[in-house]
Amino acid sequence: MAKAQTGSVNTRVKKNNVPCDAKHCIEVRGARVHNLNNVDVDIPRNALVVFTGISGSGKSSLAFGTLFAESQRRYLDSVSPYARRLIDQVDEPDVDSIDGLPPAVALQQQRGTPSVRSSVGSVTTISNALRMLYSRAGVYPQGQSILYADAFSPNTPQGACSQCHGIGRVFEVTETLLVPDDSKTIRERAILAWPPAWQGQNLSRILVSLGYDIDTPWNALPKKARDWILFTDETPTVPVFPEYNFARTQEAIKKGEEPSYMGTFASAKSYILKSFATTQSPRTKKRVSQYMQISQCPRCSGKKLQRASLSVKFAGLDIGELSQLTLTEVASLLRHAVDKQPADNMLNREKAIVTQRIASDILARIEALTTLGLGYLSLERSTPTLSPGELQRLRLATQIRSQLFGVVYVLDEPSAGLHPADTQALLGALDELIRAGNSVFVVEHDMSVIRHADWIVDVGPDAGTHGGNVIYNGPLEGLRDITESHTSRHLFATNESAKHTPRQALAWLRLAAVERNNLRQLDVDFPLGVMTTVTGVSGSGKSSLVSQALVELVNASLGVSKSEEVPTDEADLLDRELETSTGGRIVDGMQHLRRLITVDQKPIGRTPRSNLATYTGMFDHVRKLFASTSEAKKRRYDGGRFSFNVTKGRCANCEGVGFVSVELLFLPSVYSPCPVCRGQRYNDKTLEITYREKNIADVLDLTVESAKVFFINEPPVLRTLDALLQVGLGYLRLGQPATELSGGEAQRIKLATELQRPQRGDTLYVLDEPTTGLHPADVTMLMAQLNGLVDAGNTVIMVEHDMQVARNSDWVIDIGPGAGDEGGVIVAQGTPKKVARSEMSRTGPFLNSAS
Repeated sequence: MAKAQTGSVNTRVKKNNVPCDAKHCIEVRGARVHNLNNVDVDIPRNALVVFTGISGSGKSSLAFGTLFAESQRRYLDSVSPYARRLIDQVDEPDVDSIDGLPPAVALQQQRGTPSVRSSVGSVTTISNALRMLYSRAGVYPQGQSILYADAFSPNTPQGACSQCHGIGRVFEVTETLLVPDDSKTIRERAILAWPPAWQGQNLSRILVSLGYDIDTPWNALPKKARDWILFTDETPTVPVFPEYNFARTQEAIKKGEEPSYMGTFASAKSYILKSFATTQSPRTKKRVSQYMQISQCPRCSGKKLQRASLSVKFAGLDIGELSQLTLTEVASLLRHAVDKQPADNMLNREKAIVTQRIASDILARIEALTTLGLGYLSLERSTPTLSPGELQRLRLATQIRSQLFGVVYVLDEPSAGLHPADTQALLGALDELIRAGNSVFVVEHDMSVIRHADWIVDVGPDAGTHGGNVIYNGPLEGLRDITESHTSRHLFATNESAKHTPRQALAWLRLAAVERNNLRQLDVDFPLGVMTTVTGVSGSGKSSLVSQALVELVNASLGVSKSEEVPTDEADLLDRELETSTGGRIVDGMQHLRRLITVDQKPIGRTPRSNLATYTGMFDHVRKLFASTSEAKKRRYDGGRFSFNVTKGRCANCEGVGFVSVELLFLPSVYSPCPVCRGQRYNDKTLEITYREKNIADVLDLTVESAKVFFINEPPVLRTLDALLQVGLGYLRLGQPATELSGGEAQRIKLATELQRPQRGDTLYVLDEPTTGLHPADVTMLMAQLNGLVDAGNTVIMVEHDMQVARNSDWVIDIGPGAGDEGGVIVAQGTPKKVARSEMSRTGPFLNSAS
């Protein structure tokens, strides 16, 4: 492979000289992870190093798949096998050697397993210090014993409320939910919550054996009987006689007659709660969840703790009330305790000193968060409700406080979801880590972060098989001369806003008195027939206005009911219950809209069975092509034979997944390719069928780009592939599992799926940060597609932080001026040039700049 062009070691960059010699460098030799082409590269330590390149170029494979993975592997080699089981391990990288590699900490945009018990307070460890504050410095009721810190945690037996077990909400099933029509009999399925078909009939027959009349209307049964049938925890096993009526059944039991079978009873409540907790079927989960009611715990009023713990106050608030405040509000409250100097002669001087020290520690932790623009979050905010960018910044703030030395921090697009004003604070935090004696490696597309870097590793030049090479490795200025670099072209470009002439609105969609989260009686007009970008600092109310309020009000006007996603666990159920409602109305403009399409960053599937080909509908056409081959017809194989979700065609060993779990005694379970189908998902008979010399597994392994050449004469497949290429996804494989896709990739797949359909105009497209994870070169490609939608007579409204997008929109609505309660107001609106001149807008100065 051609060696990367490397900038002069002695070139002075904006912040400091970055030496890259044997003493100060990490030397990578022969990296071949994913699409990396046997890469050799030297990277300086104690510096801010940005890995950049277009989406799919291989930059994450180098930063995370190679450098971090190797650092973790070396560390794990030194710990006990038992300890390794507790650590989430990454794959061993395919690399010849890496020298000079320090210990590494990865801060990725991953949520992990959603948990209702994980919160801003627990992730940042502020909750631990807060419990100590209440234990040692709280005001107790007269006569109450001092409580240990554990008593203020909802995750311990000492602290958790005995009724809700520390969740703050209780899951209930009521008679009204379980039996919606009480005039029906049990035989007529009065207990609608019971399973349909045979299992429901079985429970009815068991009731007959237990002596209950299933032909009496439900409302005529005694309350004691109704309560037992619905709510008992008892599970009696009794003889069942399916063909007998009530009288014959009782007689047969008395005589000891041989039953058809023995049946075990389960109440409606037991069935619902057990099914929701254990079923793997989304259909069953969705069905049973409608019979569950979630409400605030009456014992602790949703504060999750024992009453004794809630009786302790600090600054007049119990710990539950304080946790509901924003971080900015908590900081203001604690500042009074920190500033209050204990006098030598004061009573309880020791307690005052303890209060000041603990409060100072908490305040320092909070200030690290508010510096990163997270002051609008509350300590009790659950982590499943945070964006990936917010979660990553929480972890970053915690690392800054940890004051580690000699570590490599590897970050995955820390600017994602950040307003440019907040990005400046982020850069200050990264500089602080470097000043403390660490190295910071960042995978980034944001031009302001790239400009701030000491060293650039540009990977490419293109995506997939056309990438995987380090085309530049050195200080910023040297990148200017690399003509094949997409990054260079955008980094040193002049302001392109002058090229764009805003289009005029064809009509207006007028919303009045909008209420949602921090939006209070907001009136807003959206132009139709143009492209609008809604901007503002993180937490200002952009998503509340566009992705929530606007979508719900338009859908209601179109008569579209809100689609409920299947809750998968108690976290999903709680999130759904805690959602705030939308207030407001649409005054005018709906006569111009016939359809609403929302394109968000939610996964396109939760399991590896969902992939790029299945989601876009392309796979249906591909399977038909295989079924139409002469050999398939001869064997009478239909399209279903080529689905890995159907028993007849898939591998029986892995059931079409392609891999199996291998249990290791002292190590965590690992997944390896299925030994029977070798990861191909299908059985041998299915794989014998070929289309143009490739079997179905070969086709799924093609990238979108390669597939376009392969299916050049198949218009239905080609239409989908072209749409995917137009949004910069040519590097993805057709069979790429949904679980391997980023939020940005999932969103662009949804957009491509929509682009392949015939455009009819009069459609409103709503997008939430569609440029997440995109290089500016890919943003340009994406904007061309969105402009095509507008030119076809549609409207595009999107929430964005990318100034390249905002500058090239027709209309900008800036929400703010700050976050949380300091936001929720339209600060400026108009053409990009008009908003750029606004003195009130924090977005304006960045619309003016070329970055």
